[in-house]
Amino acid sequence: MGKKLFILMVVLMSLSLIGIIFVQAYFINNTLINEKNQFTLNVKRSLSFVSKAIEDKEFAVFDNKLQEFIEKGGKPDTTALSEIILKYQDNANNETVIFRNGILEESYKIPSLFFEIGLDSISLNRVQSNQETKVYSNNNLTGEFKISPEKSFQNIQSMSPLQQAHFIAATRERFKNIPVYKRITSEEVSGFLKKQLKNNGIDINFEFAIYDKDLATKVQSDDFEVSSATLGVPVFLDNNGESDYRLYVDFPERNKFLFSTILKMLLLSIIFTTIIIVAYSSAVYQLIKQRKISQIKTDFINNMTHEFKTPIATINLALDSIKNPKIIGDQEKVMRYLGMIKDENKRMHAQVENVLRISKLEKNELNISKDRVKLHDLVEDAITHVELIVEDRKGYVKTHLEASKSSVLANESHFTNVIVNILDNAIKYSDDAPKIDVYTENVGNNILLKIADQGNGMSKQVQKRVFEKFYREHTGNVHNVKGHGLGLAYVKRIVEDHQGHISVESEKGKGSVFTIKLPLIS
Repeated sequence: MGKKLFILMVVLMSLSLIGIIFVQAYFINNTLINEKNQFTLNVKRSLSFVSKAIEDKEFAVFDNKLQEFIEKGGKPDTTALSEIILKYQDNANNETVIFRNGILEESYKIPSLFFEIGLDSISLNRVQSNQETKVYSNNNLTGEFKISPEKSFQNIQSMSPLQQAHFIAATRERFKNIPVYKRITSEEVSGFLKKQLKNNGIDINFEFAIYDKDLATKVQSDDFEVSSATLGVPVFLDNNGESDYRLYVDFPERNKFLFSTILKMLLLSIIFTTIIIVAYSSAVYQLIKQRKISQIKTDFINNMTHEFKTPIATINLALDSIKNPKIIGDQEKVMRYLGMIKDENKRMHAQVENVLRISKLEKNELNISKDRVKLHDLVEDAITHVELIVEDRKGYVKTHLEASKSSVLANESHFTNVIVNILDNAIKYSDDAPKIDVYTENVGNNILLKIADQGNGMSKQVQKRVFEKFYREHTGNVHNVKGHGLGLAYVKRIVEDHQGHISVESEKGKGSVFTIKLPLIS
């Protein structure tokens, strides 16, 4: 997959994921807005019912008090009677029907003590309707009426709808100036609200108050405070449909209640979105990792090809020379060429061994037995492997072994290879004569081994990746330094297998210092 196509795929996948998240957020936000609107509608509906229930309760109370007053012997101050009589002949049934409808209006003056509202007395009107129907049979022989009716129907009603409206209007007019706390109690309002809100699916704590214009009255809950979310309706309307009183209600747990209505949907959305994000991140990570591995493999093949090309070419040239009749008889030259073939063969074998070592280490198949050894002895042994090369390049390796204790638990062969690898890098990455200093010191229960060179050094970016497998600093098409990026990866794995730690400090053009920290044994 090309780099541009890979970037395009990642961008498109990212945009799709972001789009899905935004759609989910938009849908949840709309649902929450709808729930808020529905909540407000249910509250307003409940408040309207409560407002009417409060007024109906007041009318019923005064009507009941009037009835109680009359039952206790109360007499009306004035009485007015109006009557309508209707007579008509029913020839089909040979009957005469007389209908009488009487309306009786009584005015009562009731002592204020009876109502306990702080007035001297109260005047109330009661209107009654009396309807009577009488049916007389005609005398067919004489044509005279019988004196008594054969049928009589009487219907007495306390209040018709029209009469009830008259009573309500009178009640409103007389009691509109009475203090609200004498007309309704906080407990009654709370009971009405609780019942109506529950009927509309709102079963949460609420605070309420009745305000007279902008002033709070005594009818309120303990913790009521006006907020931007407070809702209200007028109560105790007058005959013009207006009122100075408003019933307000507020819900301290409103947001919690609204979120609870969409909680399941919200949780499912979060869970599924998280799964998508994790799956997407994992897929992108794997794509990047696979692409990186692909690039590393390509670099590794190129480097390995370059590493093997020179030894193979050298071996072929040596073999061709030995075949030459003029050379085959020269024992000294034949031995020289055979030595070259052996050295180049060992070089290729060492490269293959490095690859196998790393592979076994990653699979935990490399069995490394450890014994008590002196780290100073391993340093001296490793230096003997490179000193001829250093001398040939007119350089030096100086030791400053100042650690008083150097006994460690290590594998002599592998740890010697670790030191040789670091020394070999110091030689390879020095354009001039290699200058290497080796230090040891004790720090607590550990020993520090420092290998410092004055070579080319490394940039900060290279330092971060120098211990990665197959990694080599890019130098374009220049192959002045042989290798395929396995040496330091092998070094790091061996040091860590010895419960140690390795780090590097370097500056471009001024050399590098590799530091190995190992635990001492007593």
